[in-house]
Amino acid sequence: MDKEQETSQNENSSSKNDSRALEEDNSSPEFTSDKKKEEETPEDKIKELEDKLARTFAEMENQRRRFEKEKEDAFEYGGFLLAKEALNLIDNLERSKQVLENDNKLKNTEALNKILEHLDIINKDLISIFSKNNIKPIECLNKKLDPNFHQAMMKIEDDQKEPGTIIQEIQKGFTIKDRLLRPSLVGVSKKTEKINQKPNENDENKENN
Repeated sequence: MDKEQETSQNENSSSKNDSRALEEDNSSPEFTSDKKKEEETPEDKIKELEDKLARTFAEMENQRRRFEKEKEDAFEYGGFLLAKEALNLIDNLERSKQVLENDNKLKNTEALNKILEHLDIINKDLISIFSKNNIKPIECLNKKLDPNFHQAMMKIEDDQKEPGTIIQEIQKGFTIKDRLLRPSLVGVSKKTEKINQKPNENDENKENN
């Protein structure tokens, strides 16, 4: 009789343990997730697929726009670095002119006039080629300093001009379409500094005596 009771108790205990284990399995995240999936209706699944499809299309459209923008920039400004390097040709021509003009042996000679004339022709041809490719010089003289296009290198006293007016172009600046290729290096005007000289009190006393 005792053995039968013991066996019955063991069976009841085992049944309780199995029940608890089943309850724990039912409360696990995996079971809950599977249960939710079973509870989803076909309409819910269709809506979820539609959302995923809409997000995918949106990402594809953003990538297409980025690609188009990069392609346009490459076409419009692909020669940016080449153009920037080519500006050295104009700078070197200008320096060559200045050296020749300052050479005392060549001053007022026919040879100098011919050389300067040829250098001017080459300079004009370069500017023309640049202009055809939307590379244009920045006009700056007698204009107000604009940090977007000009870089002030010095201030020059000039009471005839409003302070901040460009009165000297040190190096010509250029743009390529709507972008700055390089800024103009300029000198801007400033008011003449007036030093107030107060007469010495001792000198005034001497004059009065």
